[in-house]
Amino acid sequence: MTKDADYYLDITGEVCPLTFVKTKLLIEKMCAGEVAEIRLKGAEPLANVPRSVRELGHEIITFAPENGEAGTGAHRLWIRKVSR
Repeated sequence: MTKDADYYLDITGEVCPLTFVKTKLLIEKMCAGEVAEIRLKGAEPLANVPRSVRELGHEIITFAPENGEAGTGAHRLWIRKVSR
């Protein structure tokens, strides 16, 4: 976990829909304004998790591959919980 994130979640070993279930549970325990770093990989999680986070109304700060290469390898997703 980096010092800039309030929470860290590694879901690289999970598959959909469990990837978003774990992400949503993390978001539910966060306070508005807090930041989470989520590590994920695989075609479905890379498409579904960021989309679902946006649909819930939270902010995507950054979303990028770990090694700088596009594809379905490990990515880092930084999100900020927005108050609702």
